[in-house]
Amino acid sequence: MTQEPAAVPVPGAKVDGSEEAARPFDALGLTYEKTYSRLPEQLAAIDWLLAQLPQGARVLDIGSGTGRPTAERLSAAGHHVSGYDVSQTMVDLARTQVPAARFELADVRALPEMPGAWDAITAFFSLHQMPRADLVTTYARIANWLAPGGLFVLAAVPLDLDSTEIEWMGLTIRATSYPAEVYPELLRTAGLEVVHNQLSVFHPDFPGMGAEEHQFLYARKP
Repeated sequence: MTQEPAAVPVPGAKVDGSEEAARPFDALGLTYEKTYSRLPEQLAAIDWLLAQLPQGARVLDIGSGTGRPTAERLSAAGHHVSGYDVSQTMVDLARTQVPAARFELADVRALPEMPGAWDAITAFFSLHQMPRADLVTTYARIANWLAPGGLFVLAAVPLDLDSTEIEWMGLTIRATSYPAEVYPELLRTAGLEVVHNQLSVFHPDFPGMGAEEHQFLYARKP
């Protein structure tokens, strides 16, 4: 695909839980970028996409944050990036920082069906604030949205949590996750082929935060 992606209608951009999910990111703004934007494994994942994607690919960035580094690097390489985030603060920052990409306020669960619309979809730590049932449904929808041969990059913090309150970056948030061995199976069940699965440890530069285990998965739609 080489054309600019058409505008995607977003009927009812928010669903139950969207405002709660947005609250910490509205509060953090650029502090989140400062803390997490230089993850080596995330930069490596973007490099992998850049090496795989056709010219002018259409990329959906779920939970696009401030636009950096994902949308910034992909759009700079000539790809057409559409980012969606539940936080108005993040959307405003991304529009300012990465004008070459397109950013909209929306919960991924409210996006309409768009089979085969995207050459790649990314979700860097952005699918941790919905119930597990919604998360499983979202993976299936992501697989449907990918074109044949399309790529999905997922980053997660692997933990056994289901809508559990935790402390993170000085805030109380409600988080959902799975143990590391479950994530590849979830993607395979959704119809994707897992081609990379890596665990790493990151030490956030934020007062009072300890080390985090991260999981990066690359997958391809057959």
